[in-house]
Amino acid sequence: MSAAPARAERAGLAPAAARALFRDGLVTPTSGFSDGHAQANLIVVPRDWAFDVLLFAQRNPKPCPVLGVLDAGEVEGPLLPGGDVRTDVPLYTVYEHGEAAGTRTDLLDVWRDDLVTFALGCSFTFEAALQEAGIPVAHLEQGVNVPMYRTSVECTPAGRLSGPLVVSMRPVPASRVADAVRITSRYPAVHGAPVHVGAPEELGIRDLAAPDFGDPVGIPAGHVPVFWACGVTPQAAVLASGVPFALGHAPGHMLVTDAPNWQYQVP
Repeated sequence: MSAAPARAERAGLAPAAARALFRDGLVTPTSGFSDGHAQANLIVVPRDWAFDVLLFAQRNPKPCPVLGVLDAGEVEGPLLPGGDVRTDVPLYTVYEHGEAAGTRTDLLDVWRDDLVTFALGCSFTFEAALQEAGIPVAHLEQGVNVPMYRTSVECTPAGRLSGPLVVSMRPVPASRVADAVRITSRYPAVHGAPVHVGAPEELGIRDLAAPDFGDPVGIPAGHVPVFWACGVTPQAAVLASGVPFALGHAPGHMLVTDAPNWQYQVP
């Protein structure tokens, strides 16, 4: 297994080099990898469920912004030229009949020719822009995975899919919240502006120290929790809807793509 590179080194890795590390067995959250390149959530379903996922994404674009879709059985595409969606993510989750059936470092043994892969925008993409503006990113500074929470907000159902909105949380200095909103709003293809600021109970989140996915982060004095829509939302819908078989990235362990961040930035 490869050793995790230092923070500065991982930021400078080309996407193909980062994917090669994950293919070789490195398991680590991908926040901070390959600065300047977009990261993507993955949700993989049988062809029979693909339209439901596409319709769910169309009706819920904030948590499910589609960056790309592969044909059934395809494992390579424009977002990862020369790569393989079955091996190039650090960690995957398998879902069976609405239950999480474990994690895997590759999907080679469970892959099927009828599987359709959706790549959805990820908020890790805009973290470099926040840092460049002097806004700290707590999970990077604390060396942990980003905290993610199921909310009491229900997504718009689509076909056989329904489920709750999932959000990621980053503490932001109170004086910089408006800046964080402005900066991230320029990246609508990777979740864009926050969906909520402060008062986690208004989202049905009882305890920020107990995220449903990822790790808790310390919230420094003078900071407020800021919540962005999260691409784990379709996986929550897979669980809630009892999908017979599906695959996804393990939360926080993303596909590092060749797409440059600026491609998803608006003026």
